[in-house]
Amino acid sequence: MFNSNKYRVIACLNLSISMAFLITGCSESKQAECQRFIKLVNQGNSLIEKNKGSQVVLSLELAKDLQDVTEKIEKQNFQDEKLEDLKNQYVKNFATKSKNIESAAKALGSAKTAEVSPQGRDQVRQAKKDIETSLKQVKNAAEESDTLANQLNEYCTQTESELE
Repeated sequence: MFNSNKYRVIACLNLSISMAFLITGCSESKQAECQRFIKLVNQGNSLIEKNKGSQVVLSLELAKDLQDVTEKIEKQNFQDEKLEDLKNQYVKNFATKSKNIESAAKALGSAKTAEVSPQGRDQVRQAKKDIETSLKQVKNAAEESDTLANQLNEYCTQTESELE
């Protein structure tokens, strides 16, 4: 009877150990999660670099493309809590850039279609004000993005032993 219980305990331990290896073996490593995350962030940043100073239509397309990247980043699930936190900050950051680039593009379009009249001058003044406000928000988001990039790179280059 004692031997029977002993084998059940050993069998349960073996099953538990096997399950632990199965669970940890299937989860992504920190490095793999970092690479996946950095690839998406770089995709968004390259869109901005490629389209700097673009006209209205291209700026509207850039805003839409940035929103698409934002949604891709948002859909990522990271096991690592720090990466999950950085992901949420990047989602907010890219969403801010997208929204304000779109606002600036629409304001620029409004200024371009203004008629030569007192109302048209008011429309241009308002558009200029809206563009300045939007671009200031984009500039602030870009500075925040630099900080986030530094945090992400610093975190992802740390080894597992440095984190403990």
